[in-house]
Amino acid sequence: MFSRILVAYDTSEQSESAFSHAIEIAARFQSDLLVLSIVRPPEPPTRVELEAFLESGREHYEEAFAKLRRVASQRGVTLRTAVEVGHPAQNIVRAAEHERSDLVVMGRRGKTVIARWVLGSVSERVLRYAHCPVLVVH
Repeated sequence: MFSRILVAYDTSEQSESAFSHAIEIAARFQSDLLVLSIVRPPEPPTRVELEAFLESGREHYEEAFAKLRRVASQRGVTLRTAVEVGHPAQNIVRAAEHERSDLVVMGRRGKTVIARWVLGSVSERVLRYAHCPVLVVH
């Protein structure tokens, strides 16, 4: 039923919950799992600022990904990770299409007040534009 699952992940409690749901589904259906994090740079960034920002974002997510890889390994789930740059909803929808995902799993809100407002609209946009089912978890 689900052979490729994409999880939108920002290290928030909601995205941790999304990962937990996704790993259960992936283990049950023997699905491949892609954990996708999005770095949204300040606007308008200079080239030097952008490179430093991206490097910092990648380092941040790589630390979190190490834990997720251990969990996936224990559950026998193939896990890949990716960090992309830009607008979260656009990148999630684009990655789901590019990866031919059967399911997108994401949290409903982010971890900061601003991120909660932004990610609330992100989950709504992904629901609206994704080519596949979207599971939004609390």
